[in-house]
Amino acid sequence: MRPSVARVLLAMSGGVDSSTAAHLLIEQGHEVIGAFMRHGEQAVEACAVDGSKESSPLLPIFEQRKDHKQGCCSASDAEDARKVADRLNIPFYALNLEEEFRGIIDYFVDEYTHGRTPNPCVMCNNKLKFGKLFDYANSIEAEFVATGHYARLESNGDEEYPALKMGVDKNKDQSYVLFGVKKAYLKRMLLPVGGFEKPEIRDIAGTLGLKVAEKKDSQEICFVTSGKHDQFVRERRGDDSKAGKIVSTEGKVLADHPGIERFTIGQRKGMGIGGLTEPYFVVEIRPETNEVVVGTKEALGRTELFADRLNWLVNEPKSSFKCDAKIRYNSAAQPAFAELQDDGRLKITFDEKINGVAPGQAVVCYDEDRVLGGGWIL
Repeated sequence: MRPSVARVLLAMSGGVDSSTAAHLLIEQGHEVIGAFMRHGEQAVEACAVDGSKESSPLLPIFEQRKDHKQGCCSASDAEDARKVADRLNIPFYALNLEEEFRGIIDYFVDEYTHGRTPNPCVMCNNKLKFGKLFDYANSIEAEFVATGHYARLESNGDEEYPALKMGVDKNKDQSYVLFGVKKAYLKRMLLPVGGFEKPEIRDIAGTLGLKVAEKKDSQEICFVTSGKHDQFVRERRGDDSKAGKIVSTEGKVLADHPGIERFTIGQRKGMGIGGLTEPYFVVEIRPETNEVVVGTKEALGRTELFADRLNWLVNEPKSSFKCDAKIRYNSAAQPAFAELQDDGRLKITFDEKINGVAPGQAVVCYDEDRVLGGGWIL
């Protein structure tokens, strides 16, 4: 049974979802403290909600820089979040998480360098939003950490932990990116917008007079300010070129490419090959030779995959079970059979062939709308 009133640390991104989440939490009687996570480099003095500089008794803050990207961690986003906090009359702090973000950036670069497709949003949730933020929550004696994710937490009979479920708005559901949260944290998480449709959230924000009511959703990776992830990877990696050949599934060389970091499984456009009689897709990336293998849609299909680094949000996952498995955030879950292997890996066998199984992405298992857990595709 969750308490009706508690101190809550809310991750505020400056978007409409977390902004409205603040209002919903206040309506429920909670004491809300807003926190904005920055990955910048200039850690300086604390800045109060009204903009005056003072020593913070709660959390470290750092100065905003003027960057021009539209994402979830820019200076303009921080200012939007600050204005919402001021409007709702709640404390607001911007957290200097440069060191923690550096680990996520290193992971991002390493995955692309080794021919895998990273998912930094899942990593950010695991390590920061529902990881590091709990350290800050503990320091201010906040019982809960909340975000604006479209997912739900529900008590489930006699089970010790709440069940993580899909958001009501299936078009915006974000339960997939929360699969890796530590099970113990489920008791201390709040997801206020998960029971609403997106248009309802915008309407609430509009009624409150929040300027972010019609703000576009972020579609970018927050630390890739140029929007070009392959360029970012090359710059971070240095001189170690991963340029190579694009080859067909039959072994025919079709073109040169500037680096395997430009490609992901299932990609169709931007490959620089032409004169083909039918669409070709990236079906394999070979980091040991820097080859990118392309083929027809038929060659792209797979019926099974293996995953490791598993995380389960149920008490006792069975050794084998039927489920619906999702291989990307924006793909639909597909009927499948899951089997835990003796070596600790998870084998997923789909009822029908699916496209776009990409090493480095997560596979998440569902029982109807409940997240059971998942792992990272090999």
